[in-house]
Amino acid sequence: MSLYARRVTLPTITPLTIQSQVIKVFNEDGSSHVLEVPSDTTARDLCQLCITKNRCGYDQNWTIFEQLSQSGIERIVEDHESVVRVQSSWAVDANCRFYFRKKSGKYDFFRNLTFFPEHMVSCCSETKGSFSHSQLIQDFMNPRACPEIHGHLQIKDQGKKSWKKYYFFLRRSGLYFSTKGTSKEPRHLQFIADLNENNVYTLLSGKKMYGAPTNFGFCLKLNWSGDAKDLKLLCADDDLSRTCWMTVVRLFKHGLQLYQNYKTPLLKTASLLTRSSSDNSLVAMDFTGESGRIIDNPVEALSAAAEEALSWRKRTCHRVNMHWSVTAQPIAASTEAFHRIQPWFHHRISREESQKLMEQQGLVDGLYLVRESQSNLKNFVLSLCYGKKIRHFQIISLEEEGKVYYSLDEGHTKFVNLVQLVEFFQLNKGMLPYRLKHHCVRVTL
Repeated sequence: MSLYARRVTLPTITPLTIQSQVIKVFNEDGSSHVLEVPSDTTARDLCQLCITKNRCGYDQNWTIFEQLSQSGIERIVEDHESVVRVQSSWAVDANCRFYFRKKSGKYDFFRNLTFFPEHMVSCCSETKGSFSHSQLIQDFMNPRACPEIHGHLQIKDQGKKSWKKYYFFLRRSGLYFSTKGTSKEPRHLQFIADLNENNVYTLLSGKKMYGAPTNFGFCLKLNWSGDAKDLKLLCADDDLSRTCWMTVVRLFKHGLQLYQNYKTPLLKTASLLTRSSSDNSLVAMDFTGESGRIIDNPVEALSAAAEEALSWRKRTCHRVNMHWSVTAQPIAASTEAFHRIQPWFHHRISREESQKLMEQQGLVDGLYLVRESQSNLKNFVLSLCYGKKIRHFQIISLEEEGKVYYSLDEGHTKFVNLVQLVEFFQLNKGMLPYRLKHHCVRVTL
């Protein structure tokens, strides 16, 4: 009897797919959170997690930044981008980080024409001369339209220390410079980079690391390359020009997706997210009662939602007070110490220190902080930026029938704690010149 070996084909074994990834995110104060997230987590999802972890209030300007320290560059990770994919592009030995912080004006170009100076823009609309902001934005997002940004930039020669000034053209097809003055004839245009293959980064220390001629440097980096030699280093004459160039690169690269990011609220329900404390922080106030009532809807909230928000705050404040009572003297009021852990509270810094800190972080309208009063230990001070000036408003404490209230207008409008006061003026400017929009980050001066 002859024996024959029979070949048996085994079914293909599909490798296991990694369902989660560990990501470390740093805050501006140096603290960090290590988070385990699903592989499809976007930058918006990661922002939501960080908002929850840091107990921040809702603000569309919260942003995840990718910082490449060895190259001295950073960029906005767009809300729709996969943070796991971004992290996987980093070299093992590279000093790369994710940062969670605010980017003032992240989407302001959808509302403000000043991002696009007329002398830098060639609009493809049929009307000549001045152009409408809405038409220009539509042209930027329309893949069949052909607007153009043009102007002088300085570029660093590959492998050399010198910088040279050329006239550049930014089109949907890429970035070019003219080898002959401001000529845009095809034979005079030198191709620099394809926008689909590159991301745009800000130079953090352009003068120190690259000898940049101004402080307004930026660069284009290939999506898949971590080599500093592949950077296309550029430098503008002023911040407005740099902002225009970088904004249009984002619009050309991501198109309509950016507008969808802008329209989609930062807070959304997702399977990986637990309920955020900020869901109850953005509230309006009803002052028909003695001391005010928190409601979820500025127009007319359901009473159940209002009660839920209040009960959540009471539970949270109770936990905070339990923690404080271990290391400090017992606190009588259930919410009295809650403001001390808020990112906008700067404890006992002076008027001069608060002004210096706010100037360092940019004098944008709505930038604010709350600090203890130096003249009256029971009172506080709200420092607010408006019109490039910093104004200081006294928050006085009032005691009525054994209860302490806080007010900005001599007691006409009273709040049971500072958190309630700040949340109200985040939604309503009231007697202030501007609504509270961007809290000033606590840093060491």
